[in-house]
Amino acid sequence: MISITLALVCLYQLYFTYKTYQVEKGAKAFAMSRAKMEAGAGATKEQLEEKAKNYETSYIDSIKGQPVYNFFGLKKYTYREVSEFAIPLGLDLKGGMNVTMEISVVDLIRSLSGFSTDSTFNAALKLATKMQKSSQEDYVTLFQKAFSQIDPNAKLAAIFNTPELREKINFNSSNSDVIKVIKGETDAAIDNSFQILRNRIDRFGVAQPNIQQLQTKGRILIELPGVKDEQRVRKLLQGTANLEFWETHENSEVYPFLLEANKRLREIQSMAQSPAALADTTSKTGADTTKAAADTTKAGSLLGEIKKQTPDTLAARSTSDIAKNFPLFAALAPNTTRDGQLMRGPVIGYAHVKDTGRVDRILSMSQIKSIFPRTMLFRWAAKPVQKEGNIYELIALKVTSRDGHAPLDGSAVTDARQDFAQNRASSVVDMSMNAEGAKIWQRMTRENVGRSVAVVLDNYVQSFPTVQGEIPNGRTEISGQFSVEEAKDLANMLKSGKMPATATIVAEEIVGPTLGAESIHSGLISFGIAFLLVLVYMLFFYSRGAGLAANVALIVNLFFLMGILASLGATLTLPGIAGIVLTMGMAVDANVLINERIEEEIRAGKGIKLAVKDGYTHAYSAIIDGQVTTLLTGIVLYIFGSGPIQGFATTLIIGIITSLFTSIFIARLWVEWRLEKTEKLTFVSDHTKEWLRHVNIPFLQKRHFFYYFSGTLIAISIFSMVFKGMNWSIDFKGGRTYVVRFDKDVKVQDVANSLAPFLKTTPEVKTYGGNNQVRITTDYKVDQETAEVDQEIEGLLYKGLKSFIPADVSQEQFLSKYKVQSQKVGPTISYDLKKQAGWAVFFSLVIIALYITLRFRNWAFGLGGLVSLAHDTIITIGAFSLLDGILPFSLSVDQSFVAAILTIIGYSINDTVIVFDRIREYVALHPKQDTITTYNNAMNNTLRRTFSTSLTVLIVLLAIFLFGGTSIKGFTFALLFGIFIGTYSSVFVATPIAYDTLPNEKKNVGDKK
Repeated sequence: MISITLALVCLYQLYFTYKTYQVEKGAKAFAMSRAKMEAGAGATKEQLEEKAKNYETSYIDSIKGQPVYNFFGLKKYTYREVSEFAIPLGLDLKGGMNVTMEISVVDLIRSLSGFSTDSTFNAALKLATKMQKSSQEDYVTLFQKAFSQIDPNAKLAAIFNTPELREKINFNSSNSDVIKVIKGETDAAIDNSFQILRNRIDRFGVAQPNIQQLQTKGRILIELPGVKDEQRVRKLLQGTANLEFWETHENSEVYPFLLEANKRLREIQSMAQSPAALADTTSKTGADTTKAAADTTKAGSLLGEIKKQTPDTLAARSTSDIAKNFPLFAALAPNTTRDGQLMRGPVIGYAHVKDTGRVDRILSMSQIKSIFPRTMLFRWAAKPVQKEGNIYELIALKVTSRDGHAPLDGSAVTDARQDFAQNRASSVVDMSMNAEGAKIWQRMTRENVGRSVAVVLDNYVQSFPTVQGEIPNGRTEISGQFSVEEAKDLANMLKSGKMPATATIVAEEIVGPTLGAESIHSGLISFGIAFLLVLVYMLFFYSRGAGLAANVALIVNLFFLMGILASLGATLTLPGIAGIVLTMGMAVDANVLINERIEEEIRAGKGIKLAVKDGYTHAYSAIIDGQVTTLLTGIVLYIFGSGPIQGFATTLIIGIITSLFTSIFIARLWVEWRLEKTEKLTFVSDHTKEWLRHVNIPFLQKRHFFYYFSGTLIAISIFSMVFKGMNWSIDFKGGRTYVVRFDKDVKVQDVANSLAPFLKTTPEVKTYGGNNQVRITTDYKVDQETAEVDQEIEGLLYKGLKSFIPADVSQEQFLSKYKVQSQKVGPTISYDLKKQAGWAVFFSLVIIALYITLRFRNWAFGLGGLVSLAHDTIITIGAFSLLDGILPFSLSVDQSFVAAILTIIGYSINDTVIVFDRIREYVALHPKQDTITTYNNAMNNTLRRTFSTSLTVLIVLLAIFLFGGTSIKGFTFALLFGIFIGTYSSVFVATPIAYDTLPNEKKNVGDKK
């Protein structure tokens, strides 16, 4: 009854996946037919695919709310509902973005302090930030330690007794009390940030997104399958949505101060007697005279653009004259007509995008800043004057409050939506405000009729419309040359709310849809081949009787596994497919144990039905012990892993559970059903019935030879790890990695040399899956994790690789077509990942050793298992160190490698437990036999089972290795090598160690060797 119920539930859940596939297949066919009709016969394949994508998206959007599945007339499911119940594909199969974001707790603490300027407070923040790079403790705890270290007698209450926290903190509050309040406030702000990000993503319209808080406080994992516009996503996720409404100064009010600033700068130049001194003062970078001359040349190019794009009376002057007499205007052209008249409005000048930073530095100089009234605040426009231009406007805002904040901000917004301007030329955002906001907005518009009010988002001016009259109802419109997508995203952010602190992307992985499609293809091929090989092997080795029963159990196991994955909504990744395939190989183990046990009972003279009964009974303990140890490593892997690694762990855990159920229950039902029909049921084929049946290898007598052999391998491994080192991936060292695919074969050294001048150092370039595809790893600006730096590096990548791509390919086309995958890991994240990996391996070793000790009630068995696992781990890691650069594929150490190590540990101990279980049985059966003979007999007796299980798993892994795709080749090689070593150690290391550490009083007489 349980089996039937489980089967019906799995069938129900899997049908949603089938229906989703059916609808999407129809959408693709419809889209391609429409694209062919529109494009005509002369269209290229790329043009057809691009048009088809647009039609497919439109088609899917149009049917989202329509019923596509009628469940026996009881309920109609729409496509949106059906797709939500389908098995979600991971980023490596579907393409998309995997992002780890970090909420800036530093900004939160600064905000809670009222942006205190206390020197001890700010020094403590800097020290805590430094400590965070090498610590697992939360930032607030580190801040407390840093504050006490800098000044043990300082009081936090004096800093945090702000109006907002006055009810929670007073001057008598102890430092520990203040820290509790800070922790509570930061936790609440992080939770709020999490909800805001979730709301933004939900409104973004991504199918089956995943967002979750990680163990490290303040970190959030976001997975967005199918996303193609990564820049749009970065902007959406990292934008704080800090919306402000400001009154403005008129250009005529600011211009006299600009002239005074020019005069002051001229005086600074005269005092230094060199234009280079200006560069030193403004940029503080120690630039020399050559740099100053370069700045003057740049000013000349600026004026050339200003002549074309803006009215400017300075255009008639020479470049050197302007740089000398109007040093500020050399970078910031004033807003005047050609006849010298000042233009109306809040725009005070224009600057080339390259000069905006220079203008900011000049205006922030203490000598210049003192010239302007405190009511003047300058902000750049969010977009250039012309759509494709590089000239930006500088707007003068008016500070009207004592605290310097805007009179009205985004907290007053109650609703926002995308709409179109009256002329339909661009999109706008319509907003409505709450009662208090409407009142302030009414006053601002009433007092500024005929003047501009600036709408500022995240410190950039989106628009500065001229107020035509008082607006009493709190409704307003934000315009700013928005596209439809930009307006929708802005409305989304405003509705979701303002982020309480800065959120930055500290790690990301982007997989292009092309690579995703290839991953699906290679994953399915490896899956199919491996599945077929296992079925054929079982029929060959165990005949059509027991072999067929094992195959039925295997097929049912796969069906249950996929059904449970669908029920849980678990994401299917490429490592997840590898986990399924590996589970199939390991599922064979239980069937092998049962078949071998039944065959032993038959050889002992028992009838077929009694042999089946006793065979299952005697196999239970070995099956459960072996599977539980692997299950424990899967749980550890799930806890410490993330993303695709969790996908692998999920399928491994579920697969072990379903394997136990199908092997013990389903296979037995099949066998007993066949026995009811016929007594002639065989459990071994004629070809293999005597294979390894009568071996008598003196394993323990030869143990010292294998100690020396294993010791040599361990020594070589340690030597290589110490002197050659490991090829650490960016998971563990931080940096950025890009997978780039060219139209023709390239040489990695040529690619590296071409990129070196742009990235300051020579990046690591390796062939990745073919001579036309490379993986580029760079640590350029590894400590800077802003979106601007990401865009800068992508631009440098494009410039450095231009000689390898067609001349007419733009940067946007390069990023969408040639860059098929990218990954970024910040230094803090990489440190945490490395530490988590170490703890994962440590805990798995300790947990398994404890389990074996308790299960067998013999510490020698626990020690033997632990030593063999350490043996397997060290030699596998050493092989990755020694063979890296020799084998024709990458052997970098990443999270997948850690997953492989843990899987090897689980599998190796599975083998070992089978031997230990047989030893325990033989000791009970032959209590007076000498221990060496007992141990040798147990090892020889399980050799046939060890061979069958290891061979099936290795065949499965070989299929994954050969056909599973480039991205998991290193992962599967680690499994192949590690399981081979694990099989060796379970026979030649674990049991000998257990024997040698067995107390003498537990050894029978005759054990002299």
